[in-house]
Amino acid sequence: MANSRAKNEISDFFEKHIKPLEAEIICLKNGFQTTVGINNKKLLIMDANKIKNVLVVVAHTDDETIGMGGTIARHVSNGDKVYCIAMTDGVSARKESNSTKIEKRNDASDKSAFNLGFEWLNKFSFPDNQLDTVPILDIIQAIEAATISIQPDIIYTHSACDLNIDHVIVSRAVLTAFRPKISTKPYEIRLFEVSSATDFGFRDITGQFTPNLFIDIKNFWYKKEKALLCYKDEIRPYPNSRSMKAIKNLAKIRGNQIGLEMAEAFTLIRKVENN
Repeated sequence: MANSRAKNEISDFFEKHIKPLEAEIICLKNGFQTTVGINNKKLLIMDANKIKNVLVVVAHTDDETIGMGGTIARHVSNGDKVYCIAMTDGVSARKESNSTKIEKRNDASDKSAFNLGFEWLNKFSFPDNQLDTVPILDIIQAIEAATISIQPDIIYTHSACDLNIDHVIVSRAVLTAFRPKISTKPYEIRLFEVSSATDFGFRDITGQFTPNLFIDIKNFWYKKEKALLCYKDEIRPYPNSRSMKAIKNLAKIRGNQIGLEMAEAFTLIRKVENN
C-alpha cells in the first residue's frame, strides 16, 4: 500500500512539474506553437523562432500608451519582447513644471510599463517640446546606440503627420536610424497616431495620417485603459480627444473601419524580407 501511494505521488509530481517542462523543451526545439493540456490546465508553448523583438520609440512618456497601448499588450501576450525609448520627460516644457512633477511622470511611465508588460530601454533627457533645437544627428545616434543590443524585428514610432514638433522630429530620426544597410536583417517600421496631436494637424501643413494596418485590441482594451490611468494627469475631460472616452471612441472608429469592434491604426512604411 505504501509503495503504491509513493508511486502515485511520484506520478503526480511528474505530471504537474516535469511533464510541462519537458513539453515546453520539445515544442521549442521542434519550432511550433501549441497549447498542451495537462491536469486540466492549459500550457501555452511559444515557438522561440517566432518571438519578436519589438521597439517603440516615442517623444514623450505616455505617447506609447495613448498611441498603441493595446498593441503593446497584444505583442506581450503573443510572447514578444517589447522595449520602449522616450526622448524627453514630456513635462519640463510646461510653465508649472518642477522636479516633483517630472518624477511623478517618470513613476507613471514605470507603472504603465508594468501594466502593459514592456521594458523601458532608455528615457533620454532631450529638451521637451524643443527637439527642433537639437541637432537631429544627436537624436539619431542616441536611438542607434540604445537599440543596437536588441536588433528589433518591428519598430513603432510617431507619424510625421502630426502637430507636435517632437513627434515629427522623432519620426524622422527613427527613419534615419533604421535606414537600409548592407546585410540588414528583416524588419518593418510602423507609424502610429497620438490623440490630441496627430488629429490636431492640418493636411495642407502637416500632411494626413493614412493608416493601412489595423490591429485588433478588443481583448486588450482593459490593459490599455489601466495603463492610461497611470497617466491620469495627462488625461483630459471629455470631449477633448485625449479624454478616456475619446481615446476609446477612436479605438472603436478604427475598428469599425475594418469590421472590428476596437483597433489601433498604423501606417506600415517599410518592410524588409530577405533570406
